[in-house]
Amino acid sequence: MAICEVYNLAKEKVGKLELKDHIFQAPIKRHLFYEVVKWQLAKRRQGTASTKNRSAARGGGRKPWRQKGTGRARVGTIRSPLWRGGGVVFGPHPRNYSYPLPKKIRRAALRSALSLRYQEGKLLLFDDLSPAEIKTKTFINIMENLGIKNALIVTDGENPNLERSARNVPSVKVLRCDGLNVFDILKYEHLIILKPAIEKIEERLKA
Repeated sequence: MAICEVYNLAKEKVGKLELKDHIFQAPIKRHLFYEVVKWQLAKRRQGTASTKNRSAARGGGRKPWRQKGTGRARVGTIRSPLWRGGGVVFGPHPRNYSYPLPKKIRRAALRSALSLRYQEGKLLLFDDLSPAEIKTKTFINIMENLGIKNALIVTDGENPNLERSARNVPSVKVLRCDGLNVFDILKYEHLIILKPAIEKIEERLKA
């Protein structure tokens, strides 16, 4: 049975929480990390790169010189790809890089990532982590007192004090449980989950 300690802001143990084994003690399938992270990063690509071919490049309507008799190679337009300022051959055009990935694979990878952090001892549960005021310095002091420099913090919903206090700290990211994903779990060293968010995560990943 997966059991995790629950801490407060002073990193004092205030209780224990029993976690679902099929989510936090699942087999770690590292090949799924590659598949899901590649899928996530492909979805994030803008795909807005664009070049002009010879027909789209401005100008080039007039034939530079006559076809025969000049001793030079025949040319139909100054916008030929061989010329400076001409069109681009096989250049990029706007496209969508996303592709479908089965939901079962995505869920299995997320369970593996959560289980990995649990087995490493880098999954921490807190009853609350919100500073009393919206202030970055206060949040940094809280993290220093906890001895954590790099972490993904998962909340159960909107948490203005925490979200706005942490948004300028580059090594910390605050994420609502609805957006929990494999890439962010693997990117940050520690995974901090607020106690109310556990129930929502288990509901999302139930068998």
